[in-house]
Amino acid sequence: MDMSFSPAGPGRVHVLQVLGQAIVGGMESCVLQLVERLPRERFRTTVICPDEGPVAARLRALGAEVVVTPIGEEPPWVSVQLATALVQSARVDVLHAHMAPAHLLAGLVGKLTGKPVVTTLHAQRLSVLDLEVHRSAGTHLNVVCQQSYFHALGLGVDPARLSCIPNGVDTERFRPRAEGEPADEAGLRRALDLPADAPLIGFVGRLSGEKGPEVFVRTALHLHQRFTNARWVLIGDGPQRDSLQALAGRHGLQDCVRFAGLQTNMPGCYRELDLVACSSWTEALPLALMEALSSGLPVVATRVGGVPELVAQGVTGFLATPGDHEGLASHMAALLADEGLRRRMGAAARQWSVERFALEENVRRTGELLRRLAAGHGGESSTNKALPLAQRIRAAG
Repeated sequence: MDMSFSPAGPGRVHVLQVLGQAIVGGMESCVLQLVERLPRERFRTTVICPDEGPVAARLRALGAEVVVTPIGEEPPWVSVQLATALVQSARVDVLHAHMAPAHLLAGLVGKLTGKPVVTTLHAQRLSVLDLEVHRSAGTHLNVVCQQSYFHALGLGVDPARLSCIPNGVDTERFRPRAEGEPADEAGLRRALDLPADAPLIGFVGRLSGEKGPEVFVRTALHLHQRFTNARWVLIGDGPQRDSLQALAGRHGLQDCVRFAGLQTNMPGCYRELDLVACSSWTEALPLALMEALSSGLPVVATRVGGVPELVAQGVTGFLATPGDHEGLASHMAALLADEGLRRRMGAAARQWSVERFALEENVRRTGELLRRLAAGHGGESSTNKALPLAQRIRAAG
């Protein structure tokens, strides 16, 4: 195994991405998109992963050099040693961390090597560990939604060390089904043996407590007698799958609530859905909702984190209070009962996504931030500091 690392080359910024976990989730998707889209003539990417698996394999397929070392809740000294030696030998210019334990590892290594560190916070709020590392190691914080930005300011984070770069979505990959485009022969409905004309409501995400999948199942309980031909499908996997299946079974919903597990062709899955629901208790700027909107689907979601930045109430979808399965069900019912409303909201959702959340803008702004930090100019330009606060949020990066 060749463990030699050459310098990035003249004019190229060598970025060390540090991942706190490597499951198939939103954070990992953001990193994969960034690694794929950063211009190769300007950036070189090495990645530290906590374990081998599908994410590491996909990163290598994109041309990134991947090093595996344990991180856990508290990175062991062997990982600090490895990352420090890697930064020095490969002449890394800037470290980019994702999740609090990775932020801790990157912060320690940044202090030891004198290299700048930025962490992208994919959660609704800063954790205590993120704040402590930021203050102790002088790291730069990048958040993805306005609520997180104001939360950081409220905790005393210096605006000069704070950026807000919203997530982006590939609007070419995630698109509505074209007029007359046939359904996927090996698609979601066929795999689940669902009628082609059955209204299909999707939940896309990890089946774990913070995502509120049990709230989604309870919406089906409210609606299945009124909309007897409708089906609810949970796309994803996680620790609550067995308990959710048991919940559906106890209420006789096993025929109308289906569990699709992890899917590899998500653009195709969205094109088979009629609307998407997000029942999370906490979110930042969820990729699943962005992908649904880009696919021309109306959404029904809980009003948490950056979700109100994605969902224009009554235009691209509806919002409800977290945990309010009756409110979510009421909004779903309005959409299920009116195909014209679904079409109008879906068209508005597509336009909203293309205009506001194209992936190219996220990659461009993230690349600019990485280059500025690598050059030692800090995260926020002097011009940006002079802007009003609302404009700084939009322009920060």
